[in-house]
Amino acid sequence: MRHLHEGLQYRDLDGLMKPTVHVDEFSSKMGDDADIIVLSFFVRDKAAAKDLVSWFEKGYDFVLDADRSPGEIKPNRYLVYVEMRRRSAAPGNITEMLSDLETLTEHEASEWQWHYDGKKYDWDPELFAKTVPLTPNDYKRTHESELNEMRTAAGLPVKKIYKPDPELRSWQSAAGI
Repeated sequence: MRHLHEGLQYRDLDGLMKPTVHVDEFSSKMGDDADIIVLSFFVRDKAAAKDLVSWFEKGYDFVLDADRSPGEIKPNRYLVYVEMRRRSAAPGNITEMLSDLETLTEHEASEWQWHYDGKKYDWDPELFAKTVPLTPNDYKRTHESELNEMRTAAGLPVKKIYKPDPELRSWQSAAGI
């Protein structure tokens, strides 16, 4: 038996998605978490989740990878993961995705919420930019400083968070700092 896959059409995901995006709740499968933001969406159908993965991968050049959870979270409930670079463009890219999801779901972009670090927020790209580390160095500073505090408390040596950037060092040297 051959299946014809036409992709997603207008409102194909009505009633199948929660208007919530989870941020960095899962580790990246493509690289270091400091370099990649992982988004996850809750989808109520296996075929819809598969189609949504394809839609994310084919529709956005900033999406590095998209995938569906290998198994059900609950009966006929799946997660769709989207990986993108941890960069300052991420809030705008996510806003674009949420706006585009208006064509597939009954949810308007303004209805979406996001979860990060155990807290829930209404979608706001400016708040996202202030809350989520948008560069690898910001991520390391946020996450590795906590680890260094534990190392200090345990009497272990602290590790450097940043790798020196040779170009930055030469600029600093030229500026006399």
